[in-house]
Amino acid sequence: MAGTGTEEHPHGADRLCEAGDRVYSRAVRRGRVPRRDADQVPCLLDLALLHPDPDDMDWLVPTSPQEVMTRLLRGLYEDVSASQRRVGTAVAAYEWYAGLGGSAPSGEGSAIRVLEGLSRIQAAMDEATEACTREVLTVQPGGIRREDELAEGLHRALTLRGRGVHMRDLYTHVARHGQGLLNYLELMGEAVEARSLDEVIDRLILFDRTVAFIPANTDRTVALELRHPALVGYLVTVFERLWRLAIPLTAPLPDTRIEGISHREQSIAALLAEGHQDAVIAERLGISVRTCRAHIARLSETLGAASRTQLGVRIAQVGLDGPQEPVDLTQVTVPGQGSRTGR
Repeated sequence: MAGTGTEEHPHGADRLCEAGDRVYSRAVRRGRVPRRDADQVPCLLDLALLHPDPDDMDWLVPTSPQEVMTRLLRGLYEDVSASQRRVGTAVAAYEWYAGLGGSAPSGEGSAIRVLEGLSRIQAAMDEATEACTREVLTVQPGGIRREDELAEGLHRALTLRGRGVHMRDLYTHVARHGQGLLNYLELMGEAVEARSLDEVIDRLILFDRTVAFIPANTDRTVALELRHPALVGYLVTVFERLWRLAIPLTAPLPDTRIEGISHREQSIAALLAEGHQDAVIAERLGISVRTCRAHIARLSETLGAASRTQLGVRIAQVGLDGPQEPVDLTQVTVPGQGSRTGR
């Protein structure tokens, strides 16, 4: 942004200078401030956090915090999208240059292989399946598994089971509600163990603790085949730690010990307390944004919160942002509202 304000105050709306923070906060509290108050902080005008009052040009009115947040998130989204495009370009360039040298030498060059295209990924996975003799570890993010996804992996799983290979799968808790997954596990029997967590890492498949496959872009049309012992060992450690935290699909989810709040709503509350937006929460828990917002609405109703800010306060008060302890909601007091007893 051009202007003397940004030259003297090299920052964005997400991190105001101390003087700018004072003036903008005063404007939000009072509804407007005299124009002279912004003489020393022209950054507020340059960043469009303050603008002239059309009824009186000697005063400045603030842009609403909600609009500022929307603007910042849009900028972050554009930055992330640009980074993803650069990753795709880098992968394509790597493959092109790698092709110029013919076959990669043994050792480091073959420890990380870029697989572009679903057919190439599938061929590499089939090759790893044929060579596997002991164990397969998988992490499956997202929500309820689609029937076509389960059918696609069924032939591989049956082949592995026929050779006595043991499989362990990690899912999100949402996957428990998919009948297709339950049918798949029943068919596979003792060959497959499955557990679930509120959140898991991105997709991961490990064969015999010697080769791993991970996605290299968001739509999973590019994957990495990893054979470097240190990388594979690290991923095995990550899997094992998640596995110890996970709950077997044959066991019920633990009670939140807070009446009227489900396990999923507890997970949403914890992510809200960390400051995440609805779309991020939905993606991490494997649910739709619409479902996520419905849970947030029920949380607000259960906790007696009239606004998003008040919901954050209530989440902290009842301890949903940390380890759970039994809480009597009727005795919790919201600042400015008193106790909920008798409501």
